[in-house]
Amino acid sequence: MLHLGLIREEKHPHDNRVAFTPQQCQWIKKHHPHVDITVQPSPWRCFTDEEYNAAGITVAEDLSDCNVLLGIKEVPADQLMPHKKYLFFSHTRKKQPHNREMLQTILQQHITLIDYECLVHEDGARILGFGFFAGVVGAHNGLLTYGKKTGAYSLVPVHRCHDFKELINHYFGAKLPPLKIVITGSGRVAAGTLEVMGLLGIKYIPPEEFLINSYTYPVYTQLKAGELYLRKSDKTYSREDFHLHPEQYDCRFLPFVTAADILMNGIYWDERIPPLFTWNDLAKDNFRIKVIADITDDTNGSIPSNLGDCTIDDPVYGVDRQTRERTAPYLSDTLDMMCVSNLPNELPRDASQYFGDQLMKYVFDELQKENSVTISNATIADNGALTARFAYLQDYVEGR
Repeated sequence: MLHLGLIREEKHPHDNRVAFTPQQCQWIKKHHPHVDITVQPSPWRCFTDEEYNAAGITVAEDLSDCNVLLGIKEVPADQLMPHKKYLFFSHTRKKQPHNREMLQTILQQHITLIDYECLVHEDGARILGFGFFAGVVGAHNGLLTYGKKTGAYSLVPVHRCHDFKELINHYFGAKLPPLKIVITGSGRVAAGTLEVMGLLGIKYIPPEEFLINSYTYPVYTQLKAGELYLRKSDKTYSREDFHLHPEQYDCRFLPFVTAADILMNGIYWDERIPPLFTWNDLAKDNFRIKVIADITDDTNGSIPSNLGDCTIDDPVYGVDRQTRERTAPYLSDTLDMMCVSNLPNELPRDASQYFGDQLMKYVFDELQKENSVTISNATIADNGALTARFAYLQDYVEGR
């Protein structure tokens, strides 16, 4: 019998998302009577304990009878339960220093860790993620920031909305001034930003026209990886080759810094990939961009002026283009940065619903198999030992 436990999010600041909504738990119990579910009570979860109770789902502190525990963010080391099987975003596969102790504890306590980020389809595409709602919130926040900076219009903060439907209601009748937006990427994050463009009636313009024309209404263009990066040797793009050898590619973003008012960044990045622009580019008089919504939020990554993370309550800081120092936001002569790593937390009910849908479609059946390749490939630690696929983390665990 499979007994699922939905754990309370204990990492600070508290995340309010959940792997399964009350209605999804109800559906699972109806269609899979051999599966039991217990929800740990939480005062900060976006769905209340009462909502789970009303759906007929057990809410209890004790999860010792559960054989699979599902969370969202990393579990603090002192909250881990020995000999359990966990699923959550562990943020350990890139050897993130702040999560070393957690992985050490997982191994010491013979815990099995399945990382959501490592669950992939046969073609390598990730199964789970909150990117779409990160894109929605990031795009909205970028527009909100530009409105505050210019005084031209105002938008309600997303976190004041009960859900996505209420946010959409705020868009009715919203009129934006002429402005030019450039969106990077083509994945889930970009899809979320494009959703906001559509809801607000912002018109798409092809990149080559965007660069040279002016408009009397708000417009956007989208730059996918194949338009942003070309191989140095033959000026072509191959997705597979780019991911293997990004250092062999040039970035072609620079002309857009002179044509756009807002950059909404949703591009894949790792440290071998050249940034979209440099600090020296930012200091030039022709750098037009006033606001960057760095939705992928890599500090000192594809956006060199990303000086670190912000919070939902205080999501924006300014950057002095000459001194490269952090300043107050919304000043006339600075660049404003919107960098928040947990953007989907502003629409947690919708983000949880979306996440749970993907979890049920592509992972739930795999969890019930005795031998699942999908689950095996995403298992970082198994009963106290790193799996072969993640053996490279041994020096990270040992602090070497």
